[in-house]
Amino acid sequence: METLLKNMFLFLSKNKTMTKLAKKYGLRFGASRFVAGETIEQAVQKMKELNAQGKLVTIDYLGEFVNDVTEANERTEECVRAIEQIALNKLDAELSLKMTSMGLDISDEVVMANMRKILQAGKDHNVFVTIDMEDSERCENTLRIYKKLRSEYDNIGTVIQSYLYRSEDDVRELNEFKPNLRLVKGAYKEPADVAFPDKKDVDDNLKKLIRIHMENGNYTAVASHDHDMIEFTKKLAEELGTPRDQFEFQLLYNIRLDIQRELVKQGYKMRVYLPYGTDWYGYFMRRLAERPANVAFVLKGMVRR
Repeated sequence: METLLKNMFLFLSKNKTMTKLAKKYGLRFGASRFVAGETIEQAVQKMKELNAQGKLVTIDYLGEFVNDVTEANERTEECVRAIEQIALNKLDAELSLKMTSMGLDISDEVVMANMRKILQAGKDHNVFVTIDMEDSERCENTLRIYKKLRSEYDNIGTVIQSYLYRSEDDVRELNEFKPNLRLVKGAYKEPADVAFPDKKDVDDNLKKLIRIHMENGNYTAVASHDHDMIEFTKKLAEELGTPRDQFEFQLLYNIRLDIQRELVKQGYKMRVYLPYGTDWYGYFMRRLAERPANVAFVLKGMVRR
C-alpha cells in the first residue's frame, strides 16, 4: 500500500492541470505545513524565526519545468530578490533553486545567463547558492552546467542523489572542483535501469557517498530525516576527525522537528530547507510520497475545514 501511494503521488507531482489549479487556489489542504508562504516577505518572517531557534536556512522559490523565457527570467528576478532580502535582513540563510525554473529546458543561453545573474547577486551579498538536482533525465546536463559555473564562482554547490547508480562516479569525478554537495536519497520516480529500486541499496549508497565526500575533505551537507543516517554521519565525522564546521545536516521545513531540535542542542549545524511561492504543487506531492504520515496529516486538515 505504501509503495502504491508513493507511486501515485509521484505521478501526480507532474500533472500540469493540477499544478495550474494549485497556483490558482493557493496553499490549501495541508500544503502550508511544508511551505513557508507565497511571498518572500512571508518567507523572511519564517527565516527569522528559524534563525532565532539556532537553525540555518536554505530558501527555495518553488517552481520547475519552465518552458517560457519570460517566466524563467521572472523567476530569476525573484531569486535575486530573495538573495537581497537575506542580506538586508542579515539572515543566516542560503538559496536553493531548480534550474528548470531558470531555463534549463529552454536553452543553454537562457539558463546560463540567468544563473550568472543569480550567482553574481549571491557573490555581491555573500549568499551561497545550491543547484537542486531534479530527475535523472536532467542529471547530466545539471552537472555539466554546475562544473562550468563552478569554474567562475565559489558560491555554488549542487546535489547528488543516492538512488541513482551513477552517483558514486559523479561524487568521485566532482572532487577536482572541491564541491560543496548536498547528499540525499532522491525524491523522483525513476526507472529501475537508472536507480536502485530497493530502499536498503539507496541507504547503503548514501552512506558510501557521505564517506567518500567526507574523506575527500569537502564540505558535506547530509539531507535526511533518517535517524540512523544522521547517527552514521556523526560517528563518521568523529572517525575521520572532520570538524563540525565542515559538515551540516539538512531537514525539510516542519518535518521531524524533534530531530531538528536535538541537532541544534548538540551543537551541530542544522539547516532547514524552506520553500515558498505559489508553484508549490509538485513539491507538495513529493513530500506526501515520502511518508504515509504526511498523508494522514493532510487528511486530518481537510476534515477540519
